[in-house]
Amino acid sequence: MNEQIVVDIARQALWTIIKVSAPILIVSMVIGLIISILQTVTSIQEQTLTFVPKLIGIFLIIMISGSWIMSEIKDFTVELFSNFSYYISLL
Repeated sequence: MNEQIVVDIARQALWTIIKVSAPILIVSMVIGLIISILQTVTSIQEQTLTFVPKLIGIFLIIMISGSWIMSEIKDFTVELFSNFSYYISLL
C-alpha cells in the first residue's frame, strides 16, 4: 500500500474525529467557563461543582447531535470498507 494512501486515511480519520467531537468539547468548555466565572464572582472554590452541569450539557448535545455524529462515523466507515478491495490490490 502506498504511504500516501495511509496518510490520507489517517487524515480523514483525524478530521472525522475532530468534526464529531467538536460539539461535545465546545459545550463542555463553555459550561466550564461559565461555572468558573460564577465561582470566581461568588468566591466558591468547589472543584466538583462543574461536574453535573457539564454532564447534563454533554447529554443534551449528544441527544441533539447524536444522529449527525453517527451519520458522519457511518459515512467514514462505509467509505473505508467500500475501498477495502482497492487497498488490498495495492499490496
